[in-house]
Amino acid sequence: MKRIVNLSFREGGKNTKYTCEGLDLKPGDYVMADNQGTLDLGKVTGVPMELDEKLLGDDILPVERLANDKEIERGKIKKVKEKEAYDLCLELIGKHELDMNLIDAVFTFDGKKVTFFFTSDNRVDFRELVKDLVSSFRARIELRQIGSRDQAKLVGGIGMCGRELCCCTFLNKFAPVTLRTARDQGMSLNPGKLNGACGRLMCCLQFEKEAYADARKRLPKNGKKVRTPDGVGVVTDVNYIAEKVTVKFEENESFTTEVYDWEGLAPLNMDVNCPCPHKNRREEQDDRDYANEDDEN
Repeated sequence: MKRIVNLSFREGGKNTKYTCEGLDLKPGDYVMADNQGTLDLGKVTGVPMELDEKLLGDDILPVERLANDKEIERGKIKKVKEKEAYDLCLELIGKHELDMNLIDAVFTFDGKKVTFFFTSDNRVDFRELVKDLVSSFRARIELRQIGSRDQAKLVGGIGMCGRELCCCTFLNKFAPVTLRTARDQGMSLNPGKLNGACGRLMCCLQFEKEAYADARKRLPKNGKKVRTPDGVGVVTDVNYIAEKVTVKFEENESFTTEVYDWEGLAPLNMDVNCPCPHKNRREEQDDRDYANEDDEN
């Protein structure tokens, strides 16, 4: 077992696991630890915990020590310098009329390098901008173009669920999310309901993907005939989470519906819907419609 703690090196930045053997740490403490090859000031974001070494990678690094008052004060000065660097870079972008959206400016703790994060829909020739920045800061300059998801992670925000964005709290890697994932979960193909703060499909659609995939293998599709205690009927709706199906019965030109637990029902090898090629064409049209709406947003 190893004692592990989560550190964040920026407000709203991702949490990174470090070992902290022999250190009495609590949330809010400042420590010094290696961050991308340089010693940096990190903030403890959670209570230290014991984890099995088998669950940890070989590249996990240790916390060096608690930060002293001088280092904490230096961290505050660093934030002020980053704000000044951001404002100056924004001014220079306007001067050179560059098509780029500046997101953030980040200094290394030793002040020898500053990284500017930006987004852009096109390739940007920022050579003249770099020259001006080098002459202003006398430090190594890096301009890094990022995607909309990384932008949301840096900026932060609240999701439609009312909680802080997943990418700002615990997601360290972005998994690909497709429209089929949303369709398999029975969600409305509406960009306003499917897109997150980044304008892309919400990462949380991946969280229950395996559960839905397993349920879809076992439960019938809409249009399938099933045998129930009340006779044979047609499935009109499926609740994959509760594993319940709504079945329609037809008798004397009238219709009734009942909801059943799927366990104990029996499917029949008959589909009252039209063949699947029509369904595939509808899904392809949904994909095109969604893509057009997404581009407009």
